[in-house]
Amino acid sequence: MIDINLIRDNLKKVKDNQKKKDKDVKVVDEVLKLDKEWKKILKDVEELKRTRNKVSLEINEEKKKGKKADKEIKEMRKVVSEIGAKDLKANELLKKRNHYLSKIDNIMHEKVPKGKDEKDNKEIRKWGTKPTFKFKIKNHVELVEDLGVGDFDASARSSGKGFYFLKGDLGMLNQALIQLAIEFMSGRDYVYVEPPLMLRKEVLGGALDLEEFEKTIYSIENEDVALIGTSEYSLLGMHINDVVDVPKKYFAYSMCFRKEVGSHGINEKGLWRTHQFNKIEQFVFCHPKESWKYFDEMSKNTEELMQALELPYRVLEICSGDLSTWKARSFDVEVWRPTMKEYGEVASLSNCTDYQARNLGIKYVDEEMKRHFVHTLNNTVLATSRIMVAILENFQTEKGTVKVPKVLWPYMNGVKEIKNI
Repeated sequence: MIDINLIRDNLKKVKDNQKKKDKDVKVVDEVLKLDKEWKKILKDVEELKRTRNKVSLEINEEKKKGKKADKEIKEMRKVVSEIGAKDLKANELLKKRNHYLSKIDNIMHEKVPKGKDEKDNKEIRKWGTKPTFKFKIKNHVELVEDLGVGDFDASARSSGKGFYFLKGDLGMLNQALIQLAIEFMSGRDYVYVEPPLMLRKEVLGGALDLEEFEKTIYSIENEDVALIGTSEYSLLGMHINDVVDVPKKYFAYSMCFRKEVGSHGINEKGLWRTHQFNKIEQFVFCHPKESWKYFDEMSKNTEELMQALELPYRVLEICSGDLSTWKARSFDVEVWRPTMKEYGEVASLSNCTDYQARNLGIKYVDEEMKRHFVHTLNNTVLATSRIMVAILENFQTEKGTVKVPKVLWPYMNGVKEIKNI
């Protein structure tokens, strides 16, 4: 959630931010109203405590004189009762205030373009040359099935739609992409992590909002845990309630699990939109003054890897209406899909400033030994399934085989071209 002091001290800024996202501004007024009520009761409690202390001294004085102090004791009981009642009320108001506070979006970077939805996202750069073909190209499902390097029908029978079997060289390609990404990020001084695939729901609730939780996360029945949709959540949860030395730069490999509920749904067949996939994620905890520096660094990491794979791509700036509640700014990397004649998302970069850290109590200590909330950033290094789709479709040959990008040759046991199994 955002800092309550932003609403107390800069109400207009918070309201303008909500308006830019076409969100309700009434919730901001409600938070301020509840905050004022809460502070008033706290003031009343402090006054009552002073009265209690005063009466306590009077009781002691009366007892020293050998008197019973019945009047003072009666007053003391009344004051203590009032303190208890007002403390309960204060806690209720604080809980209600924070509930509404959590509905207010993070303050966006000034460069975020105004827009209603994904149609208003802004293209900021492109890289690479789109391949041209003198033959009728196949989509990735046709290539996989014709080459016999995967099975979508068997996975549908065994596990349902949204899963897949990888076989032979395609399975090796999946592992080659993982090894390439690990070597690539290790060379950029990011610490490698293999995280748990389940997290407590409290941690997930601090990383994303309830609506997103319901759409994407597999919850374990009768358990206080859920499967992760990305290792971003695990890396964030690794430092819950910690005081950390900044910066901390991590990258993690994990399997990820998503419901994919919503307008996109699950593909009938294929690797593009699935319930289970492999992903390497980068994550940074840093000083607020350095978060935009790391935003640029993490963007560069992903783009350089895409360039090494020789995949044409573009970068989009996410507009205000398409920006998630907890993000201050976000870029998507989209790879060219020749069979679709359009770009498709393969990576998403986000600076969440102190929004997530505030939810999960993650702080750093400054030079004056004061504690402040860190800034958190995340970006996809690569998700192997979607990169495999891009390689299959962009590197296919007239023979129906698929050339392996040169950067992956050292990890493919000599395989330079994916052929019929």
